[in-house]
Amino acid sequence: MNFLLKFLTLLLFQCVVHINGYFITVDPHSEECFFDRAEAGTKLGLMFETVEGGFLDIEVRISGPDQKVIYQGEKESSGKYTFSAYETGIYHYCFSNKMSTLTPKVVMFSMEIGEAPKGTVGAVNEGEAGHTKLEDMIRELSGTLTSIKHEQDYMHVRDRIHRSINESTNSRVVMWSFFEAIVLIVMTVGQIYYLKRFFEVKRVV
Repeated sequence: MNFLLKFLTLLLFQCVVHINGYFITVDPHSEECFFDRAEAGTKLGLMFETVEGGFLDIEVRISGPDQKVIYQGEKESSGKYTFSAYETGIYHYCFSNKMSTLTPKVVMFSMEIGEAPKGTVGAVNEGEAGHTKLEDMIRELSGTLTSIKHEQDYMHVRDRIHRSINESTNSRVVMWSFFEAIVLIVMTVGQIYYLKRFFEVKRVV
């Protein structure tokens, strides 16, 4: 039983997909690019979120080993894009802030690279067939857990952005209300002083 548990744990660690997660700052009129090598047929997934800066938008471009553009988006605040590597080589993904003149952008992104596909192997006997099926189930479970973690990170960042916007709006409303209260007090005191001077009786001695 202990041997089986150790074997399953080891197999689970081997099946975990490769994930890179980063926070980067893209300066105005600049572009930040990253790359990963993938085998043909490998599943890749890019998830990004603009955390700070301007209108929270960024330009995204994904290109293949032959410089062919796989995906390109303009003024996107967040997104998730999944694709399969059409050939073995280096895949680039770039974040551009060239449309901004003053404001740098902070971008959170993660690239998920699945396990390279294996050739079809025929099962010699029932034991090996069961072993292969067990590996497939563990690999599927690992991918599902990774997707859940990605969703949690994604929702955590979005919650932080929305909370920051709400707190900023709330502070502005409070400051505006405070300013209005001061203006009303000043106007009230001024009107009382003016009416007092208007109805004041002047005596000539």
